[in-house]
Amino acid sequence: MRSLSLRLRVFLFFVLIGLGGIAIDLAGLWLGYRQLGDAGALSAFVTSAVVSSFGFLALSVFIWLLFDENVSKPIEKLAARFRVGAHTDVTSELDDDATKYLGDLGPAARALQNKLHAAADDETVAQQIERLRRQRHQLLRILSDIPVAVLVANAQHQIVLYDGQAAEMLEREAPALLNGSVMDYLDAKAIADALVHLAKTQTKRMPITVQGHSGFSYEGHIRVFEQGLGYTLMLEPLSTEAARPLVYDFDLLDKSVPNHIGDAPLRDLCFVVFDSETTGLNPKTDRVVQLGAARVLNGKIVQGEVFDRLVNPMCPIPSHSTKVHGIDDQMVADAPTFAQISKEFHQFSSGAILVAHNAPFDMAFLHDAPDLSFDHPVLDTVHLSAIVFGGSEEHTLDALCKRMDIDIPPQLRHTALGDAMATAEVLVQLLPILEAKGLTTFNAIKMEMRKHSRILKVQD
Repeated sequence: MRSLSLRLRVFLFFVLIGLGGIAIDLAGLWLGYRQLGDAGALSAFVTSAVVSSFGFLALSVFIWLLFDENVSKPIEKLAARFRVGAHTDVTSELDDDATKYLGDLGPAARALQNKLHAAADDETVAQQIERLRRQRHQLLRILSDIPVAVLVANAQHQIVLYDGQAAEMLEREAPALLNGSVMDYLDAKAIADALVHLAKTQTKRMPITVQGHSGFSYEGHIRVFEQGLGYTLMLEPLSTEAARPLVYDFDLLDKSVPNHIGDAPLRDLCFVVFDSETTGLNPKTDRVVQLGAARVLNGKIVQGEVFDRLVNPMCPIPSHSTKVHGIDDQMVADAPTFAQISKEFHQFSSGAILVAHNAPFDMAFLHDAPDLSFDHPVLDTVHLSAIVFGGSEEHTLDALCKRMDIDIPPQLRHTALGDAMATAEVLVQLLPILEAKGLTTFNAIKMEMRKHSRILKVQD
């Protein structure tokens, strides 16, 4: 059978259905004739057998013809196109009409073909990427030797770039966050007055003294970009030995803060992907012992912006929980309490969508934080997985990582930051698939998630 073509195998399948149906029909008529016991009725039964057999056979042929024309032939065409694309330089487009009855197979094949076409010059692209990587490394080395804290912001005061010296300065005020507002760290009036003065005088650069929210004063220069794209702050650093890498995303220069998060494109949103390790699985009685998170912007994990804290649960950690996450009483003896850590995490996740694997479980612990309201929008990667792969698939974090070729080092599995980073990688890979399915906004995702609310919680 494996050597036969797809169309011939489908044809034989319908032949089997037709012959099987005729056999069942004849057997039924024969039993009816036997029970009737009237020899004179034989002619009527024979006529019924002939008509029903030919009718069943004709119906089978008709359905096979429809199936062959609209399913088998298009699949063979797709296979042929893929063979051509894989082994030649031909880049012919797929025929939309030929795949219109194949459901999502046609669009999926077209997306794959487009990706293959884009990678046709893979060697040249790889060489260019390597060259850019070397240039970026050289740029970072040069910037790290310049004794200035560099901070770049767009026209809406969102942080687009900061170096190690600026990161140290920002951390004095609040967690250093790409896409965060400069006004969350520095005096808004001093910056606004400087920008107004530069606009009036038609100059690009001027000295500035700006105070942080901690009361510490910083001196340096401010420089504006052409066409109102934003500005750069170059301030005296706290130290010149800051080792933190340069963090940037210049795509943020062209983006503004969305007015309504629900209708904003997914790529314009900020996600904080988090995970918690606890003393047990009951949010009402158990406590958090570790909280970890990573930030995702523009569909990419922001390297260097992570949250990783041990938490003193103020109660003994059961041995069976320690076997899972490896955290014991001694490790958290001097750690801050959840009340302190939750405040830090609330700052870290400000203005972001919270994402977790089996989010209701982790959110239940956050909602117990004293004097804080975690009213962030929330996404659950269990439901996102169901949207992409279907409800019948397994949706544990391990199953998702295996399916998407994401490697979690064994020593990081069941650590808060390790699981958060793995979940962030899952989210990054799911986002373009969701967009390809037409789910391009947060509201569209939430509406689709409701269809998969039947999926049970995954305690992972």
